[in-house]
Amino acid sequence: MKTKNVSIPLETGECVSGVMSVPDEFRAGQGTGIIVAHGAGNDMNNPLIVFLSEGLGEAGYPTLRFNFLYKERGRKAPDPEGVLIRTWQGAHEFFSEWGPGRVVAAGKSMGGRIALQMVAEELLHAEGLIFLGYPLHPPGDKERLRVAHLLRVTVPLLFFAGTRDSLCDLLLLKGVLKELSVPWDLEIIEDGDHSFHVPKSSGLTQEEIYGRILRKTVQWLRSEGFH
Repeated sequence: MKTKNVSIPLETGECVSGVMSVPDEFRAGQGTGIIVAHGAGNDMNNPLIVFLSEGLGEAGYPTLRFNFLYKERGRKAPDPEGVLIRTWQGAHEFFSEWGPGRVVAAGKSMGGRIALQMVAEELLHAEGLIFLGYPLHPPGDKERLRVAHLLRVTVPLLFFAGTRDSLCDLLLLKGVLKELSVPWDLEIIEDGDHSFHVPKSSGLTQEEIYGRILRKTVQWLRSEGFH
């Protein structure tokens, strides 16, 4: 597997950085590729995103991770929704032109939420969606559920959720999942928070948690026929 730094052009004329993890056996136009978007408080070099992207590359899935524009500019506050959408579209167009036959969209929190919205509104074409901590509701406000787009998508879904995630009450999430008409899978990280950090008392290292997320992702991709 090789990693390659890339510059992704946007329709505004600006560019954002990306890193591709390319399997040695990759052939253009074949197989499934994965695009991984970061969350609001991190960037494409977030340890989980790097671990997952490189691990997927080693498992035979070409993968692109990229920065949203605000992180490229060194800012903390996320871009307006329209800019986030256009950046996602730019990354998708760049990756699709480069090579894999099919694309699965993945994202940490905000990155996954925006991808879901775009797929539901037919602004992004993806064969499946992977959520690395779906922000089902704002912290401490379980009355404002973000479910409308979940109920509209028609592709398989994979969710990772920690039992201590303040943005995703597990009981509420399970209730929403029961309403879906598409195939879905849920991997629960015991004692994990929104970023899947676990207490030292769990006896698990962060790398062990990330390894579990990677293994489940590969298993799910293969079970859904994404080769």
